[in-house]
Amino acid sequence: MRPFEYQRADDAAGAVAAVAARPGARFLAGGTNLVDHLKLGIAAPDLLVDVSGLPLDTVEELPDGRVRVGAMVRNSDLAAHPLIRKRYPVLSEALLAGASGQLRNMATTGGNLLQGTRCLYFQDVTTPCNKREPGSGCSALEGYTRNHAILGASERCVAVHPSDMAVAMSALDADVVILGAAGGRTIPLTALHRLPGDEPDRDTLLEHGELITAVDLPPGTYSRSAYRKVRDRASYAFALVSVAAVVSMDDGGTIGDVRLALGGVAHKPWRAARAEDILRGAQPSEDNFRRAAEAELESASALGDNAFKIPMVRNTMVAVLRDLTGRPADV
Repeated sequence: MRPFEYQRADDAAGAVAAVAARPGARFLAGGTNLVDHLKLGIAAPDLLVDVSGLPLDTVEELPDGRVRVGAMVRNSDLAAHPLIRKRYPVLSEALLAGASGQLRNMATTGGNLLQGTRCLYFQDVTTPCNKREPGSGCSALEGYTRNHAILGASERCVAVHPSDMAVAMSALDADVVILGAAGGRTIPLTALHRLPGDEPDRDTLLEHGELITAVDLPPGTYSRSAYRKVRDRASYAFALVSVAAVVSMDDGGTIGDVRLALGGVAHKPWRAARAEDILRGAQPSEDNFRRAAEAELESASALGDNAFKIPMVRNTMVAVLRDLTGRPADV
């Protein structure tokens, strides 16, 4: 057991100040990720600042039609919230696909976004891992790669981001509200997470001491949306591949707008921008769906054990788009 100090935050500004002042300090919310890492010896903070009691646990509609989700809203509560179920079904579906009921009851919105991108080698302290010990090497490159990245990876890290919720929020063009020692800022959720590059130990663009206080969902009702997750078992498993899709149709039957995000394939939720560009204004046909998926996968690179992910992404994306546009499967 490594000793650490514990402090319960009275307000968000005080929590930020406490963590920003100490390089070894960490925020503690639901603890579903951090506590595991403490037990495994991966994380060793000298101070934990508990933010779980802060009044950031509401879901409210803002005057401009956006919906603000407090960072301390529990995953179960968010998935069941009537406003979320009605306006953002893709988000509710993604949340219910994640973890287990017990974990969803504890996990928070902010904490879910900040889950560490990891693989089994990261969690095994006896193996080299650039995320855990920068410069030590990546054991996965010559090891077990079935669950690893096919997009955006580097020679330093091939792990994939585990969150289901973040994939859905990426497809919704959500914004993240952040408070730091220098003040507040808001960034697109698609800009929050980063690819590994030469610094795989950095999962996000947050500076030390910055705290997510809320997520803003866009105005409107996104009833033509869905989340599909392919995994090894029916529950309590990370995605091999997942697809979050939001579609709107023009009066003439063409695709007006489409937003696609992929999970289980990259170090961050992967926004499928190439596929979106091909599909906007196109007829909802099987050929167009496949063409869009193939364009997105042009830069995909398999590691051996995970080559199956490439056709799995294509087929899952096509199936979701077919369902959302009402297009029957080609015989």
